[in-house]
Amino acid sequence: MIKIDQVTRLYDGVAAVDRVSLDIADGEIVGLLGHNGAGKTTLLKMLTGFLEPSAGTIEVNGIDNQERRIDVQSLVGYLPENCPIYPEMSVAAYLDYVAGLHAVPSVRRAERIRDALLQTELTDRALDQISTLSRGLRQRVGVAQAILHEPRILVLDEPTNGLDPTQIQHMRGLIKRLAEKATIIISTHILQEVQAICDRVVIIRNGRKALDARIDELQTGHRLILCTDATPEQLPNLLPDAGIAFEVISVADATPALVDYALTFPDAVTAENHAPEVAASVIKGGARLFGLRLEQRTLETIFGEITAQREEVEA
Repeated sequence: MIKIDQVTRLYDGVAAVDRVSLDIADGEIVGLLGHNGAGKTTLLKMLTGFLEPSAGTIEVNGIDNQERRIDVQSLVGYLPENCPIYPEMSVAAYLDYVAGLHAVPSVRRAERIRDALLQTELTDRALDQISTLSRGLRQRVGVAQAILHEPRILVLDEPTNGLDPTQIQHMRGLIKRLAEKATIIISTHILQEVQAICDRVVIIRNGRKALDARIDELQTGHRLILCTDATPEQLPNLLPDAGIAFEVISVADATPALVDYALTFPDAVTAENHAPEVAASVIKGGARLFGLRLEQRTLETIFGEITAQREEVEA
């Protein structure tokens, strides 16, 4: 569906986006994650045809967006970070105006506006002036204008920025409903949004792709977390394989002292397969087993690890 190949964008010789490559399949919900200024918005503007790459190519559904920009834009619905809504217009009038810009046929325009209002739950606000709406409702108007022409791809730049918790929940539900019919790319610096909505995360740091992985695979660690009363000196003799690396991650203030160890394996499958053997060996060796589980990582932990790794490389 989307193929981004070695895309770079320079401003006065400085790379805002630096040789980024991505393949996004039909129906995916992809979170584009990174600090403010990481290059997310610049990448999205190139994808949607509002900026030209300094180098590299972007194809949407097999169409080069530099050679056939209008054709690509007809496939894409875009909610910019600061959506250009007109406060003096009513919601319905604004959507009618945007439908004209998208060249929605006049015979279908009323139907498309009605459908967009229904999907964004704005039907009862259709005649309200946009200036009277809350921030959350204005964001929904922004989404409504993005879906008027029934795009196959939705690009949402910071869709929950500035919303209160209730409005965030409404926006998440809306995005999940829209994902039933479109590929969605969400740009944000909020970790919880990606974790709550997306199938896949792409982390951008200083204009470069630092990570590209599925959320479910990413959060399953390759370490077993073992809680036992065995000391660090005793543990190597209790493990089934003396080559298993381990580290102490916490010591509980209890009698006897309970220690949490992280046992490292090549991957999550190997760790899971070794779990029964580890448990049996610890008990057979005379230590008490209080817990054994496969490590589950959060996006916050992963993002911190990537940031730390990049800082070490740059140092």
